[in-house]
Amino acid sequence: MFANEEESIYVVLYSAHLNFPKEIHGLRDWAQALVLLVGGVVMFALHGNSNIVLLFANVVMTWGLGLMMIGTERFYAVRPSWWLFHLSWIFIAVLLGYWMWIAPDFLTRVAISSVVVFTLHARAIFVILKHGDRHFSMWFFVTLMVIESVMVAVRGILAVASNNDVNLLGNGVFASLYLATAQFMTLMMTVGFMTVCTWRLQVTLERRSTMDPLTQTLNRRGFSDIYAKEHALMRREGTFMTMLNIDIDHFKKINDNFGHAVGDCVLVDIAQMIAKALRASDHVARFGGEEFVVLLPATGLERGLHIAERIQLTLRTVRPEVPPYTVSIGVACQSSAEEGLDALLIRADKALYCAKERGRDRYEVAAEVVQPLRARA
Repeated sequence: MFANEEESIYVVLYSAHLNFPKEIHGLRDWAQALVLLVGGVVMFALHGNSNIVLLFANVVMTWGLGLMMIGTERFYAVRPSWWLFHLSWIFIAVLLGYWMWIAPDFLTRVAISSVVVFTLHARAIFVILKHGDRHFSMWFFVTLMVIESVMVAVRGILAVASNNDVNLLGNGVFASLYLATAQFMTLMMTVGFMTVCTWRLQVTLERRSTMDPLTQTLNRRGFSDIYAKEHALMRREGTFMTMLNIDIDHFKKINDNFGHAVGDCVLVDIAQMIAKALRASDHVARFGGEEFVVLLPATGLERGLHIAERIQLTLRTVRPEVPPYTVSIGVACQSSAEEGLDALLIRADKALYCAKERGRDRYEVAAEVVQPLRARA
């Protein structure tokens, strides 16, 4: 039954590996880990009196547990600890072989296996706690890993400290309880990993819906969402906002002279250069083609012009990876919360075209909004 359940989860994991976005790593490692664990359990159950098969079963199961660790590290974008993976199974093969044939000692073998398994789990737990996002799926996953680690540690301590019967091939209560719990926890840890993968999938898809895939800046939808939040804050606190409408000068000539691949490099470059000139609280979006829009919350016109100058100065530096280019910028300051996004965009766009008409590689300031007169009561 255990093998059938793990085979089913393997199919789910491998299918997820094939169909999930490429940003989600580690699924294949966890799927391979389940295959190795099933194989190790089968060899462990059918080894008879063959110590060679028993030793190989322990090595195979160590490979499986090691791949769980590797998959967890890859999922959290941590460099895989292959050195620990290989050190673990070599440690198991050499030391278990020694205490199996040269100096037979079952309890020592249990203690060694427990130390190795606990180390692999502890490494995975450390990675999850250090790099994982704090949400329910992560806490569920790490809790299962901790429970499994505690079980392994208890068996190792019992083997060393009390000489209790910790033989999993026996018919005692400990063997039955440990095997049942261990099998269940292996399945649950896999479910826990799938839970964090599913959460990551949701975050990835949401991010894709609001981000430009080439430049990794906001798209129109993402920018609209950000503007709505900043506009509400502006209304509440009575501050200003400034918008920069940025357009690459003669971008068509860049594509025609250097090719679209270089044109894409220029788009990525300008997104990075703009980001370097901004504060952490500012927002940049690509509105399609070579047009970028920057929102500067809690920023008046004077500060907005300073940032526009800094962007143009940054772009004038020589960068060998892209051909030289300049930008025109339209600057519009929003002083009234009554003005909406569309109206602000129109004003910034008009200022941009004014900059292009006056020679490009410059910025122009949009006209202020004329507030309608209100009749006296």
